[in-house]
Amino acid sequence: MDGDNHTTVTEFLLLGLSEESEQEEVVFGMFLGIYMVTISGNLLIILAISCDPHLHTPMYFFLANLSSVDICFSSVTVPKALVNHIVGSKSISYTECMVQMYFLFTFGNMDSFLLSVMAYDRYVAICHPLHYTLMMRFRLCVLLVAISWVITILHALLHTLLMVRLNFCSHNAVPHFYCDPYLVLKLSCSDTFVNDVTAFSEGGVIYAIPFVCVVVSYAYIYSKVLKMPSAQGIRKAMSTCGSHLTVVCLFYGAILGIYMHPSSSYSLQDAVASVIFIVVTPMANPFIYSLRNRDIKGALRKIILRS
Repeated sequence: MDGDNHTTVTEFLLLGLSEESEQEEVVFGMFLGIYMVTISGNLLIILAISCDPHLHTPMYFFLANLSSVDICFSSVTVPKALVNHIVGSKSISYTECMVQMYFLFTFGNMDSFLLSVMAYDRYVAICHPLHYTLMMRFRLCVLLVAISWVITILHALLHTLLMVRLNFCSHNAVPHFYCDPYLVLKLSCSDTFVNDVTAFSEGGVIYAIPFVCVVVSYAYIYSKVLKMPSAQGIRKAMSTCGSHLTVVCLFYGAILGIYMHPSSSYSLQDAVASVIFIVVTPMANPFIYSLRNRDIKGALRKIILRS
């Protein structure tokens, strides 16, 4: 490909969720409030886990990692949308757009892998409680997180490089508040066959592996719970999984809302699903875990009393 003719587009226009100024003000206020709550809520979760020795367990180690990723995931898109609104601009440079997509791939898939690792942790805790300490050693926990990072980073790099090789000729308007890879790909004047095939094959595998791990883990958990003789044991088992299962349903429900649509259309439903996936889910996670978890609530209470 001719290097001088790599791209004639130097920036993209992020049209946002609405073209009406009044609605844009509402969206700005909503995004600002949600982003502040996301940062503070996830930081409190990390602080609570770090300060309370009783929470230095595999489950909370993974939860602290999830909160860190959620902060980064939300920070990839929301601050840029807020800044653009403040300065009255809709533009994002070509380089910024590619970087934004890279980190979207990375942190979005890292969320998925962490949820699958947490599902495996709950499986071991409920199905093999006597061997939990032996099976979920700290070294294994670190290894699982490290492998997840390597896979997601390589996955993001692959798809970003495939996007960079494309030409963008004249159309540069993205009908969203961030560089949605699906929408940016549609603007290319190059042949996107390789990108499409890679997204459906390699991308599908990357999304499917964590989802299958979650489903299999909870299938074993459900089977184990059915065999428990006492109602108290069932309640205890479900209480340890309730928060995680709620987050999983919210996360994968949003993903299905984004990707389960015809390739030629993009509707308001898709935009709402994207907002839930990128903006709402990172904010909801700390609330779900803190409201449904006595240990987290106790640790947060101690921090508040100390301060």
